[in-house]
Amino acid sequence: MNLPNKITILRVILIPFFVISILIREIPYNNYIAGVIFCLACITDALDGHIARKYQLITNFGKFMDPLADKLLVCAALICFVSMPELNFPAWVAIVIISREFAISGFRLVASDNGVVIAASKWGKFKTIAQMVMSILLIFNFDLVIFDYMEQIFIYLSMALTVISLVDYIYKNRAVLKEEK
Repeated sequence: MNLPNKITILRVILIPFFVISILIREIPYNNYIAGVIFCLACITDALDGHIARKYQLITNFGKFMDPLADKLLVCAALICFVSMPELNFPAWVAIVIISREFAISGFRLVASDNGVVIAASKWGKFKTIAQMVMSILLIFNFDLVIFDYMEQIFIYLSMALTVISLVDYIYKNRAVLKEEK
């Protein structure tokens, strides 16, 4: 297993530590600990891709696992946000985003059955960045009006990019959905 894939696996391993630190309020400074863990996981996302491209270490495992690790991280965060009343995070937003992730995962599975591995698109990357920024803002939940506005902007930007990336993804790869006779 190459270094980028190990870094991707590290991101998955960080998820339970993030969830524990954000949900257990009795841990002193839990949101800061959760924020640091989440930011570290986000850095591993950029790092594994950079190393894979720079040293030509791109693998099918990485093409599949890297976006899956992002989805697991963001979905875990969304579920935590919905469970935190002080954030007032709309459950419908989490449902739309998580539904998109399941749809894309299913789409990738169909593609895989046809021998096709589909890498992430630029819209998917923009979506992931917006979701990660939104998540960081919500995790730290700074008590300033400007941050409240930024949280709302990134929630709806994430929603828009989620839908755009879904449509783009399916349109560009629509041949995968065509059944052969």
